[in-house]
Amino acid sequence: MTMSIRRGAAALAAVALLALPVVAQADNKHVSEAIEHAKGAANHGKQGHADAAAQHAEEALKHAQAAGVKNPHLDEGIKELKESVAHGKAGHADVAAQHADAAVMHLSEVK
Repeated sequence: MTMSIRRGAAALAAVALLALPVVAQADNKHVSEAIEHAKGAANHGKQGHADAAAQHAEEALKHAQAAGVKNPHLDEGIKELKESVAHGKAGHADVAAQHADAAVMHLSEVK
């Protein structure tokens, strides 16, 4: 009887361990989306499209804030995205692109 209980506990533990990466990936989906939109913001900013840069940076910001991860790189990425949005809305496409690039750098370090 104790042997089957141990096997059952071991099986339960194995299932729990397998589920952990799925949870981590679900959280990182927002980070991945934030990176993609931040890259879009940087590209549009480099092309001189300040409005499009601001729109992508805003979308990236929403995803970054929804990531639900405690990480200093995420915090810095959010700060950079806020700057990118502000500069894009002010018509400073080149500066918006610089901040979006910095956001990509930080967000890429979020684990």
